[in-house]
Amino acid sequence: MHGEPAVPAPGGAPKSLLQQMEELMAALNADLSRLDADLQHSADRTSPAAAGGPGRHAYEGGRGSDRSF
Repeated sequence: MHGEPAVPAPGGAPKSLLQQMEELMAALNADLSRLDADLQHSADRTSPAAAGGPGRHAYEGGRGSDRSF
């Protein structure tokens, strides 16, 4: 047979390639979710725009709405 060698599972039965890929994808998804949460948390702490600071646009406060044509 010319396939990938089967990796024994903790129970002793070999895992299929599909099972291995599903487990790797689940682990990657969990890692990416954790990284995203960490990045969101650090951005909330360090970004002045997140608190409505100097990064806001001047026209967001309602300026320009008093125009007459």
